[in-house]
Amino acid sequence: MFITSDGRIKVLDFGLARLQPLAVWGEATTALSDPGTAAGTVLGTVGYMAPEQVRGLQADARSDIFTLGCLLYEMLAGKRAFSRETVAETMTAILKEPAPEVSVSGVEITPELNRIIAHCLEKNPGERFQSASDLAFHLKSLLTSAVAARSSAGKLDTGAKPETPSIAVLPFANLSPDPDQEYFCDGMTEEIIAALSKIRGLRVISRNSAMTLKGTRKTTQEIAELLHVSHVLEGSVRKSGSSLRIIAQLIDAATDTHLWTERFAGMLDDVFDNQEKVALAIAEVLRIRLSPDERHELAERPVSDMRAHECYLRALHESLFATGESLARALRVLQQGVDMLGDHAILYFGLAQLHWMSLEFDAESREEGLRAASEYTRRVLALDARYAHALLAKLERATGSQLQAIRHFEDAVAVNRGDVDSMLWLCLGYGFCAGRPVAASELADKLISTDPLPVANLTARAYACWAADDFAQGLAVLEEMRRREPSIRFINLLRMHMLARLGRSEDACRAAEDTVAENSRDAFAMMVTAFRHALCGEREALLASLADRGRSYLWNDPEGPQWIASWLALVGEKDKALDWLERWIERGGINYPMLAHGDPLLTNLRGEPRFQRLLDRIRPEWEAFVPRFQVGT
Repeated sequence: MFITSDGRIKVLDFGLARLQPLAVWGEATTALSDPGTAAGTVLGTVGYMAPEQVRGLQADARSDIFTLGCLLYEMLAGKRAFSRETVAETMTAILKEPAPEVSVSGVEITPELNRIIAHCLEKNPGERFQSASDLAFHLKSLLTSAVAARSSAGKLDTGAKPETPSIAVLPFANLSPDPDQEYFCDGMTEEIIAALSKIRGLRVISRNSAMTLKGTRKTTQEIAELLHVSHVLEGSVRKSGSSLRIIAQLIDAATDTHLWTERFAGMLDDVFDNQEKVALAIAEVLRIRLSPDERHELAERPVSDMRAHECYLRALHESLFATGESLARALRVLQQGVDMLGDHAILYFGLAQLHWMSLEFDAESREEGLRAASEYTRRVLALDARYAHALLAKLERATGSQLQAIRHFEDAVAVNRGDVDSMLWLCLGYGFCAGRPVAASELADKLISTDPLPVANLTARAYACWAADDFAQGLAVLEEMRRREPSIRFINLLRMHMLARLGRSEDACRAAEDTVAENSRDAFAMMVTAFRHALCGEREALLASLADRGRSYLWNDPEGPQWIASWLALVGEKDKALDWLERWIERGGINYPMLAHGDPLLTNLRGEPRFQRLLDRIRPEWEAFVPRFQVGT
């Protein structure tokens, strides 16, 4: 291959080419002191031959992937990956020795490119990229990431940039005579955050992270450093009956100076007007030019009846305690609101969200929770579609197509750029379901930039690593999560997945034991126990653990069927594994790279004709899927 003066690559010597598969080659009989194309029965250029060629076995497209990996290595490192003094030693190195990382030669390349080359140079053809298109996808993804790092083009910013104005809205202080008006002050904070999030030239820290700082004694500069923001908005609310007084002040975090202060007085019905004024004033002070669409969005009003809005804020405040009792109280508040005020989208939205939370915390049965969430989602959709996107996404995740769920989550983020909950689920969908690690990684960066304090948000980054087959980095993310918040139950389950895929089965089993020791009765204990049986080759115990409750729970879980397929594959239950895998695909799983070569736990299935038919089924969908939020799309 030669690079011409105009930057094009030309192949001047095709070497060996064929249209039909070659017969199995015989053993080599010629030893060459200078690498070249042997004249004997082993065909290929020594130093670029795949292990199967060295052994005299039949070659295919995957052998070419190995050769290309050798070329990429040599282009970057300046020397051959398996170069030795004699042909015999070179062949032995190809068969038995791993290629050293390019960085050993003193050349610095990205970890992602190192992994791609290493994947090309796997000794076993089944563990390499399975086709040139697979390799091309990963190389294009790498190039896309490089472009993303240098450019802000695209529909979605992927992280904080020093030149981008950024702001954290601290929880507004309650100066009302009634201390129970705390819910209204928290609601005011959330609404101002939502309004500011409509300004595309401003990075706004989410409500989740902002509320974490409620009552903090940190200085403005300490808060700015913690959240990586240039400005802080603080204020107070005094509400007495229907009268309202708001004070807001914008602070430059670097100098701790007040750039703008305003007092707003009026009635409760004026609250959205005041929030709009705050957002417009901040944009003006920070010299952010608003588009007509942004001005239109800021002028929109989420509800026509402030009583419904206040009812929603009360319920939201109750739900933050995240206990069975608090969720029940929040449901009662919203139901009373519907009984008194009639149909309002925001009330039905709150009811649907609370039922999803109840399902998440196992506070009601799956059947009852889904029925209620579905009914309230239908009512929201009929009244105001703006509220419906995230609800429709969760309904699809629970009962329908994961691809449709992704599209609904994309709609939710497009309508509300500060919807960090939808961002998190969308990262998971991009990475695990759709097999688009670049999109998952970019959105994870955006999520963590917007909502930096909740540890659970790092799950998005872990799934992006999983989708990119970077299990070591994914494990590092999970270890950091466990260090910062050891009480999060699902971390150990994900750690088991990463450890197992790194070949560290004993460590994965210890993670299972830790989880069961904390709580032996919940769903996480059930899953890690089943996984442990698979890693230990305990076939009967695994099958028993997947019966009854385990099968029902995991069969309906969006990610569970793919996990179970890999566990069953480990114990040789190929037909059952393929049943579960087919279930995952029927629910919208199209992650072709993960199934084709990315998941080492599926190795036992890759020679099965039924498995190949499943790959052929999903590949066109995977190739056609284009993430809505990815730089360059």
